Amino acid sequence: MNYLRHMSVFAKVVERGSISAAAEDLSLSKSVISQHLKVLEQELGITLLNRTTRRQTLTAAGAVFYEKCQQMNQLAQEAWEGARESQLTPAGSITITAPHALMGSIVAPAIGELVSVYPAIIPHLVADDGRVDIIEHGIDLAIRVGESASSSYRQRRIGQFRDVLCGSPQYIAQFTDTLDFCDDLSEMMADYNYVANVWQGKYVVHHLHHPSQTEPVTLMMHPTRFADSLPTALALIEAGAGLGIIPEFIYTQRQLAGCLAEAIPGAYLVPTSVYATHAFNSTVPLLVRLCIDAIESRLSTPA
Repeated sequence: MNYLRHMSVFAKVVERGSISAAAEDLSLSKSVISQHLKVLEQELGITLLNRTTRRQTLTAAGAVFYEKCQQMNQLAQEAWEGARESQLTPAGSITITAPHALMGSIVAPAIGELVSVYPAIIPHLVADDGRVDIIEHGIDLAIRVGESASSSYRQRRIGQFRDVLCGSPQYIAQFTDTLDFCDDLSEMMADYNYVANVWQGKYVVHHLHHPSQTEPVTLMMHPTRFADSLPTALALIEAGAGLGIIPEFIYTQRQLAGCLAEAIPGAYLVPTSVYATHAFNSTVPLLVRLCIDAIESRLSTPA
């Protein structure tokens, strides 16, 4: 791509009217400028400038070529200024993916508030519980539960949340025995149906904690109802299909609405960390940084 540099130097010589003036503007020696012109004319096989000790004039071919060089320099300048502007004013398109559990309650509201402040932002939000390849699918930012195994991505922990074992009040009320936080919890729950995501398998193991105990209790569940996303699982649980694990920030909203109740009051799973993941190895674009900050803030104080 050296010829682009040659073209830029040639345009500067024409604009400034002499090799000496161009050399001063570009902080290069006159011999270097002359070498650029010599190589350019040799590569093209034409004479671009007729030069004497006192003046220089464009040849007919040089005039046509200079016009194209001007256009090239203008495009380069616009690209440069546009790139710098993008780091000053939030604008443009950004594609963000997140699990269903986080998209509706955390990510979408956070980005919605950001867009209301910066209307030139064009978000594309993709709810997906799978870990799609960021580069292959053109993802600018992925919000993920747990760290990414790939070392080729940058990731930053932006918060955490807890899951709650819950069910509809009507479903829980139909059992005469109240569930207690004890080592025999799995046996006590044998009569309960359990709602799980399809990728969790035939047996699901959870480690429940309780403020009254120092050690967690291992809960082994055999799912009898399956869903392919959190919204679907939530709908099953609220309809009385069984118990399930729901993020605390969603559970709290639905509990206040009278749709959910804790199966074991006060019990919760180990907090799960949330990460912002992207493939930008050097300077992270302003738009991506703003979105990460907005989501992090929303995660710490969900509505």
